[in-house]
Amino acid sequence: MLAGCAGVAPPPTPAAATAPAPPEAWRQPLAGATAWRGFGDPLLTALVDEALAANPDLKRARAALAQARAQRDVVAAGQSLQLGSSASAERNRSGGFSSNSLRAGLDASWEVDAFGALGNAGAAALASADASAATLDATRLSIAGETALAYLQWLGTREQFAIARDSVAGQAATLEIVQWRVQAGLASALDAEQARGNLEQTRAQLPALQKALLTNEHRLAVLTGRAPAALSTRLAAAPAARPELPSLPAAGLPADTLRRRPDVRAAELQATAAWYTLAQREAERRPAFRISGSLGWQAATLSTLGGPASLVAGIAAAIDWPLLDGGAAKARVAAQQAALDGAQAQYEGAVLTALQDVEDNLVALATGGERVALLGRADEAADAALQLARHRYQAGLVDFTTLLDAQRSALSTRDTLAAARTELWLAHVRLAKALGGAWPAQE
Repeated sequence: MLAGCAGVAPPPTPAAATAPAPPEAWRQPLAGATAWRGFGDPLLTALVDEALAANPDLKRARAALAQARAQRDVVAAGQSLQLGSSASAERNRSGGFSSNSLRAGLDASWEVDAFGALGNAGAAALASADASAATLDATRLSIAGETALAYLQWLGTREQFAIARDSVAGQAATLEIVQWRVQAGLASALDAEQARGNLEQTRAQLPALQKALLTNEHRLAVLTGRAPAALSTRLAAAPAARPELPSLPAAGLPADTLRRRPDVRAAELQATAAWYTLAQREAERRPAFRISGSLGWQAATLSTLGGPASLVAGIAAAIDWPLLDGGAAKARVAAQQAALDGAQAQYEGAVLTALQDVEDNLVALATGGERVALLGRADEAADAALQLARHRYQAGLVDFTTLLDAQRSALSTRDTLAAARTELWLAHVRLAKALGGAWPAQE
């Protein structure tokens, strides 16, 4: 009767997880970046979609979400009335006499959540399931971004490989000219050896670039759930033209970014789940009230089993209140408090990391664009100097050292420009990831 009259306390509202306040605006006054679809590259878009469908990490995150939701349902089911059925048949013989016993019945039980232990357990399970959903979103964002980064790095490495290969062809032609001039007595053997050494140094870059190219190809294939060499044919048919940089929409406010970032949401929900679990541990130190009952029929023969005389019924109320447990309940509360402190610290770290990600990539875009523009002008000047040095050397107006320096400068500037353009591409994608949006939505 006492348990039946006890009121059910609603789960308390968790204290808001505290974190460093975001700034009112980003330090770098630059717009944000669109995601990979803004590059206008169909192959890039297709690879991202394939990665979102087949990546093993995403499959694992989906399984974790399904497990968390099932666990939430298990906890919720424990708060409702439990009803079971049973049936048995016995035959006993003693002292030459035999007897039968037939029984069928229903058993019911219900635990009154007087102090909120069950309610807090359900709230913790719900928050954990929501955290798993946010983690799945964060994994999808990460996989899509990593696929885009791998593809753009592959494009950049391919461009650097083409630059080195063209430089090898140009330097080989220069070596032939020097050898002709040596045969004609217009150049020394030293010039020929310098030209040969320069050519071999440039050739030595090709294996390293080929390795980087294949490594990026393998990484891209694995991200899309394939064997490392499975994309060779498709990538070989990729357009040679460099994709255009996407436009730059507004980055938004820092507070909006924190709300969009799925990893920040997941960290906050994990802290919320830890808070509810702490409330559950506190409630478990108080009495637990249970009501149980049974209704059945018991008889010696099947024909009399359903009669009024065979009806058996019972009801019981129980209170469980551990008085001495050696401090185990108190220790469980202390352990969960430490877990809550750790989850709170993880949430604070997620907020700071998110803010840093955006600021770093805004700076990378601003400085990267300026660097590409300056290197573009330097590349034009280096190419013009190379052409001029080649013509003057063939006319005998400069020595070979001047031509050699011009070749090295042109190659270095062109390679640096290609790498800077690639970094600018990557900064666009990294900023899209840091802003927590612009990835394909999922119901």
